[in-house]
Amino acid sequence: MYIHKHLNERKHIIPDPVPGFPFHSLVSRLWPFTSFKAQPFGSIMPMHAWSRFSPFMVVVCIFLLAACSDFIHPVKSTPEPTEYSFNYWLLNNVYLYEEELPNLREDGDSVQELYTVLKDPYTNYTIPSQSENRATQTSTSLVIGGDVGMRYYNFSDREYPIFISRVYPKGPAGKASIPRYGNILKVNGIELKGEHARNTYDSILTFNKNIELTIAYKGVTTLYKLQKDSVFAPTVFVDTLFEDKDKGYPGIVFVTIETFKIKTEDKKNGTYGEVKDYLISSASDKRVRVLDLRNNPGGVVEQCINVADLFVKSGTLSSRRWRALNADGASVLRRPSNEAKAGDPGETGNFLILANRASASCAEIFIAAVTELTDIPLVGSRTFGKGIGQTQYWTYAGGLATITDIEFRTPKGNSYHGIGVIPKYECTETLYEECAAKVANKLYGVKIPNQDAALAKRGNEFVLNNTSKEFEGGSIEWADSSTYLEAFKKSNR
Repeated sequence: MYIHKHLNERKHIIPDPVPGFPFHSLVSRLWPFTSFKAQPFGSIMPMHAWSRFSPFMVVVCIFLLAACSDFIHPVKSTPEPTEYSFNYWLLNNVYLYEEELPNLREDGDSVQELYTVLKDPYTNYTIPSQSENRATQTSTSLVIGGDVGMRYYNFSDREYPIFISRVYPKGPAGKASIPRYGNILKVNGIELKGEHARNTYDSILTFNKNIELTIAYKGVTTLYKLQKDSVFAPTVFVDTLFEDKDKGYPGIVFVTIETFKIKTEDKKNGTYGEVKDYLISSASDKRVRVLDLRNNPGGVVEQCINVADLFVKSGTLSSRRWRALNADGASVLRRPSNEAKAGDPGETGNFLILANRASASCAEIFIAAVTELTDIPLVGSRTFGKGIGQTQYWTYAGGLATITDIEFRTPKGNSYHGIGVIPKYECTETLYEECAAKVANKLYGVKIPNQDAALAKRGNEFVLNNTSKEFEGGSIEWADSSTYLEAFKKSNR
C-alpha cells in the first residue's frame, strides 16, 4: 500500500487519505486544517481549525513528542569494541598461565604493551600491516616476494664462493635444469667474487624479476635466464650418504624434514603430502632411512601428527591440555587426543630419527609419538624441550594474536617441556651423519666406510643459512575466526 504526496510549488507536503490505513484516522484528527489539501505557505489558519484542539488532543500531542524524544536525544549506545578490548578479552579466556591474568590492564591503548606484561615469550601480537605475512610464514613455505627456487651455500675461502645447495624441482631453477652444487660465477652480468659476493647476489635477486646466472658445473660454464615466480619451497629433501657401490657400500638415505606446514611444494597436503609421496615412491628401497629433524623448529600441529601417523600403526599419537573457547566465547578446558590408524607406507622398513638441540615443539610431538609407539630409535642429542603450543587468532582489527594455550604430552603421558626428548643413542661427534651411520650399522648391519667423512656430504648443512627465523619454536593451531569474533561481539552488547 502506498501514500501519495502532492508536490505543488510553495505548498506543504501533506499525505492524502488512504482508506483503511490506520495512521490516517490519527493524523486527520490532529492536523489543524479543514481538509487534507495543501494550503499555501503563509496562509492564515482558519479559526475553526483551532477549535478542533481539545485537552485530549494536547495530551496526545505531548505523548507523540515524548515518543520521538529518542530521536532528539538518543540513548547513549554501547561503545564499539576496540582492538585492545578484544585482545584483553581473548587473553583472559585462553591464555594458559591464568595466574598472570590479574596483571593485565583492562583499559589501555597499546596492544603491544598488553602482551609485554605476560612472561611467556611465545605469546605475542602482530600488527595488522604485518599479520598476513606472519600467517603466510606460519602456515606455508611460500617465498615472500617471489624467487627462482633454489638455495646456496657461501664458502668464504673460495674465489667464487656461492655454490648451489638445493634446487626446487617445481621452481624456475628446477624447470631450467640448473644443477645442484653448481658454482655461481655471475648474476645479471656482475661477478660474484670475494667477501661481498653473498650481499651482491641477495640484493640483485631481491630487486629484480629477471635473473641471469652464469654457472660453472663439472668444467662447463652455462648461462641460465630465469624469471622469478611465486615459489612454494619443499619442506622435505632426500639425500643418499655413505654410498660407494664399487666398494659395496649401499648408502644411507637421509630424509630431511625441515618444518611442518600446511601448504608447501605440495599445495594440497603440505609437509604430510611430501613425506607420504616419498614413502610411496620409495617402497621398494630396503636401505636404512634416517628421518632427519635437526634444526626443525616445529609448525602446524595437524601436520606433524599426520606425518607421525605414517609410521605408527596404533596408539595415542599425542594428547594435550587446551584452554580454549566454546561456541559462546566462554573459557573451557579441553583434553583432545589423536589416535593412529594402520595401513600407512612408513609402518615397515628400517628407520632412525636424527635430532639435535634445535629440534623443537611440533618436531618434538613427532619424535615422541614415533619413538614411544614404534621401535624406531632417536639418535643425536636431547631436543629443545618446548612442550607448549600456541593458537593463532585473527583479531578484531585484522591483527594476529599468537597465544600459548596448549600443553602437550607424549603418548605415555609424559611432559617434555623444559626437558626435551632424550635420544636412545647420543651423538658426541661433530658430524651427526657419521653417528647415525654407526647406529645403522649396529642395528641393521648396514655396511659403512670407516671414518670416511668424504662419503658423508652433509644433507642438512645448508638449512641454517636459508630458513627464515621469523617463525621459530612453533606448535601452532588455527582458530575459526567466524566463531570467536562473533562471541566477542555478543559479549560487548
